Amino acid sequence: MSRIAARIAAIQESATLAVDAKAKALKAAGESVIGFGAGEPDFATPQHIVDAAIAACRDPLLHHYTPTAGLPELREAIAGKTKRDSGLSVSAAQVLVTNGGKHAVYNTFQTLLDPGDEVLLLAPYWTTYPEAITLAGGVPVVIATDETTQFRVTLEQLDVARTIRTKVLLFVSPSNPTGAVYPPEEIEAIGRWASRCGIFVVTDEIYEHLTFGDHVHASMPTLVPDLADACVVLNGVAKTYAMTGWRVGWMIGPPDIVKAATNLQSHSTSNVSNVAQVAALAAVSGDLEAVAEMRAAFERRGRLMHRMLAAIPGVTCLEPQGAFYCFPSFTGLLGKSIGANRPETTLALCEVLLEVAKVAVVPGEAFGAPGYARLSFALSDDDLGEGVRRIAELLSDAR
Repeated sequence: MSRIAARIAAIQESATLAVDAKAKALKAAGESVIGFGAGEPDFATPQHIVDAAIAACRDPLLHHYTPTAGLPELREAIAGKTKRDSGLSVSAAQVLVTNGGKHAVYNTFQTLLDPGDEVLLLAPYWTTYPEAITLAGGVPVVIATDETTQFRVTLEQLDVARTIRTKVLLFVSPSNPTGAVYPPEEIEAIGRWASRCGIFVVTDEIYEHLTFGDHVHASMPTLVPDLADACVVLNGVAKTYAMTGWRVGWMIGPPDIVKAATNLQSHSTSNVSNVAQVAALAAVSGDLEAVAEMRAAFERRGRLMHRMLAAIPGVTCLEPQGAFYCFPSFTGLLGKSIGANRPETTLALCEVLLEVAKVAVVPGEAFGAPGYARLSFALSDDDLGEGVRRIAELLSDAR
């Protein structure tokens, strides 16, 4: 008899967190490491949000259990924010506040999936998605995309992948890790396809406010109202308000699904930290001025990183349209000699970059996209420039 349950032993370590941890360990040992691994804003949480949390700490009413689904005023505010930002009208009863965005993903798939149910998973994908699907007994059906279609799936691909066991389409725009943003007309077409096929849609909108240039975020259930009874929207405060450490996310969905997910959460974590919930209330109830400042910085950095990466011989890269990642292809360099190394995969190449150039990036294998790598540009301009210069210097001698 195994000491560890098979379903838990099968979970893969988060590649993004592993790369970040290794980079931090090398820094702690005195190495000059530049980390492009972690997906979190490098800005401080806006002061009015911190002040709200400080006041909450002093309120005895918040020193006790509160409703599992979230503080009523926060659920109301999330419903209002969703209408304001996405045009989607929902009630507070359709909102479940979770311990971060990952918890919303976990709750959603635990609630929707029975063993053997298939989930259409568009690659490249965030590393947590396949683990959450599999842990719920579901089967990820991976549909590959690449830079030739700007990492956007086609209806033809969806049709080919769908079977009688398909229950859910997982849709993400803006995308982690690619930085791709779907045009509204394509989102609407995909939503109508899912509605015709009787498939649930889980749409992760965590990067909704981080779009660049002419690219805009559009919410699928707003564009396709027929999906209202078969769509779960995932979101949170982490990326928009620089609150990754506060651990507040949410899921929005049909009342029966949210009620079932709330029952699940009542037996796992109960309510989210009240102090963090009050901070989230201040965030979603306030204006988006701080968000606009962060977005402008990210857009400038993304263009700089793209320009520098695209100038490296053998590297191709889509200019980021949203989120805060570049996702370059290194396939033109694989199998070539790079110093004393000859990496055949991006996994091996990323090890060389960390060991030799002291630069941490996440290999595409973690996202279901071998040949690529993810670099976050949520770091200072100086570190960004120095890190990409180190990469370019090391790869310039590839033969």
